[in-house]
Amino acid sequence: MGEQRISLTVNGQARNSSAEQRMSLADFLRECLGLTGTHLGCEHGVCGACTIICDGEAVRSCLMFAVQAEGTEIKTIEGLADGANMHPLQKLFSEQRALQCGFCTPGMLMTAIDLVHSKPSITSVEIRTGMSAVLCRCTGYEGIINAVEAYADQVWGQ
Repeated sequence: MGEQRISLTVNGQARNSSAEQRMSLADFLRECLGLTGTHLGCEHGVCGACTIICDGEAVRSCLMFAVQAEGTEIKTIEGLADGANMHPLQKLFSEQRALQCGFCTPGMLMTAIDLVHSKPSITSVEIRTGMSAVLCRCTGYEGIINAVEAYADQVWGQ
């Protein structure tokens, strides 16, 4: 099929690489750019582990071809922290014990950031519904929901 050159911005940095035309964005991030924080679970868009932010919206990177990301701005889990300083939501996940094995955590964090920032007056029910988009087998979700609610309070002062 041949490779295609892709230019995009990832975590604030201009990046260029080549990918097979049918390579998923998740595989491109992991294999071509070395950003292994984006996890692949089901590779069918169901589990949400591969969620990233593309042009300001949460997307399943396993369902998007890398070539479709040409010219986009991507944020991955590696771009959340500011150097050694964790993102406020990462701190809340730690404080609320919102993770165990950590496999789903990158997708949870990216989903939560999109969810909270896209709705200023988000309710507890909306948070629970929105966070159900990412599957977790370990935590039972309570710590996750508590962390996301606390983050929404920080962001929107609710």
